[in-house]
Order: sequence, then structure tokens, then C-alpha cells
Amino acid sequence: MEDLAVGDVVEALDDTIRGVIVRIAPNEITIEDQDGFSYEYAPKELIKVSGRISVTNDEVAQVKAQKGPNTKTARKTPKPKERSAPKMEVDLHIDQLVKSSKGMANHEMLNLQIATAKRQLEFAIRKRIQKVVFIHGVGEGVLREELNYLFRRYENVRYYDADYQKYGLGATEVYILQNY
Repeated sequence: MEDLAVGDVVEALDDTIRGVIVRIAPNEITIEDQDGFSYEYAPKELIKVSGRISVTNDEVAQVKAQKGPNTKTARKTPKPKERSAPKMEVDLHIDQLVKSSKGMANHEMLNLQIATAKRQLEFAIRKRIQKVVFIHGVGEGVLREELNYLFRRYENVRYYDADYQKYGLGATEVYILQNY
């Protein structure tokens, strides 16, 4: 590393700041930019420059090696669409609930679907799952109305049509209030 002295023109390695050294302390160098602002850097964060910059890739690699590894860790932040996506989906189509619905009366199928929805909703409340989508299909709307009746019985539940682009008209999204 070059010896730095008061009056030398330097640039910061990780900033777009160029200035003149105005003070040197053991582990800190103060520079002043052309606008009169002062900045403090560690000596290893500065590089001496002349009228024109001529830094080789090898010199940059050496400085980076002296400086140490980058400790910033990349953290994946979910996209807004993923953040609001429901954590749990419950498909109430009868063929998803039983192997064969042959021989079942309509009211038996409906009772099974409502019982499944109630059990899954209770599970979501116990496990503090905030959003659940109940896929009921379009049909004649009987199951949908029964689900609405079920959801109205819970004070900590808000429900509305699920995302049309993903589910069409055949799903209801339930939002469970956690601190009710």
C-alpha cells in the first residue's frame, strides 16, 4: 500500500468520492471533497490517485483481498405477489375427498364437503395460518352458500372471492384475524 500524506488526492474504494487528505490519524484519514464536505475512512479504504486514474485489475484484486471478504449476505425477499399468496389451499371437489362418490346422495356429499371445510378452518386457526383458499368450484352455488354460512359463524374470519386469475369464480379466500 502506498504511503499517504496530507495534501494527496485520493479516492474511496467503495464510494464515488474523491478528495484531498486534510488529516491523518493512526487508523483514520479525513478527506475533503471539492464541495468542502469531510469524510473519514480507514487507510485501506483509500487509494492515491494522480491527475488521471490508472489502476490495474491486479491492484484492485489486491486491495479487495486486503480489505477482507464481503460480509453482506444476499437475502431473498419475496415478491409482493408471493407475499400475499395464501399459505394453504383446500380443494373441496368431491373427487378430491373420496375415492368414489358412487352411491352417495347429494346431501351426503355436501355434508362431507362442509365437514372437511370446517375441520381445515379449525386447523388453520389452531396453527395460526392467516390465509386459506377453499376451492369449491362454480356449479350451482350450493356449496359456496353453505361455506359462506359456515364462515359467518366465526368472528375472527373474513372471507371474499379468491384471486380470479388463479381460481376463476370457484374459490373463496378466508383471512383469519390473529389477534382478535
